[in-house]
Amino acid sequence: MPQHEQHPTTAVPRRAVVTGSAGFIGSHLAHALVQAGTTVIGVDRRDPSSDATAAANLGALRGLPGYHHVTADLLNCAIDPLLIEADAVFHLAGIPGVRPSWGAQFSDYLASNVLATHRVLEACIRIGVPRLVVASSSSVYGPTDDGASGESDRLRPASPYAVTKLAEEQLCLAYAARPSGPGVVALRYFTVYGPRQRPDMFTHRTLQAALTGQPLRLYGDGHQRRDFTYIDDVIAATIAAAAVPTAHGAINVGGGSNASLLEVINIATSLIGRDIQIQQDHARTGDVLLTRADPSRAREVLGWQPRVNLPNGLRAHMQALAAQLPNYNRAA
Repeated sequence: MPQHEQHPTTAVPRRAVVTGSAGFIGSHLAHALVQAGTTVIGVDRRDPSSDATAAANLGALRGLPGYHHVTADLLNCAIDPLLIEADAVFHLAGIPGVRPSWGAQFSDYLASNVLATHRVLEACIRIGVPRLVVASSSSVYGPTDDGASGESDRLRPASPYAVTKLAEEQLCLAYAARPSGPGVVALRYFTVYGPRQRPDMFTHRTLQAALTGQPLRLYGDGHQRRDFTYIDDVIAATIAAAAVPTAHGAINVGGGSNASLLEVINIATSLIGRDIQIQQDHARTGDVLLTRADPSRAREVLGWQPRVNLPNGLRAHMQALAAQLPNYNRAA
């Protein structure tokens, strides 16, 4: 199964900090690191004792001796003690999502994605952390032509969320250029999907609709194309970014499964064996028509390439969702 495939890496950190560890990618990363022998300090402002989603995401880590969870907000907590003896910091904490970033909530995006990152960077310098891997986003590219986006392309973020991710990335790279700064790798993730994906994301909503028979709200005509990247592949690239000493700068993580939203719906339909009812809506402001990664730098620098194709990844994602819905409607 895709979720059990392992990518080879040259080494793993002895001790690492994962911010946003109760999130989708963060929880998968923390679990993979612990399984590889890393002692992980997971930091998240969501408390698994009171937040059901955080508890579910961290379920596989519960009781593992190599994982230590800290409920704290990076905007105001004491960060230095968390980083002591850390070989690497994986900074995944932040607020995601394009649509809510327009309007009054932008200040929250700015605080979580930029100001909190600044505090992490300052702490890395004080403690002397040698490596910081930060989660960036394909959204920093903005509207593109039909070609694949390379790391040196012009960046034109098309939403407030994307603006904050670019600011976060550039802030980290500016700190990396200082003599006392950590080595920084900014990973531009392309449409990550898989078990524990946020429920507002398209892939999750499509598979949920397939399993339950509920209608799927489709924003736009469905011809928008994305590079869908399975979670296990993303975790392999993320660990490699800390394990490869020469890795630096921005690196795309994607390029394995470029497909339209309608193609994802068709695959989900074939997996479940019945049609999905679609409720079409207007395209959302800030959503671009195409994301496509040029994965060559990840291949050359990290020795990484995606392994899980879209049908297999969607099947594994659907099976994980079905396990949470034991009585889902199988009737046509």
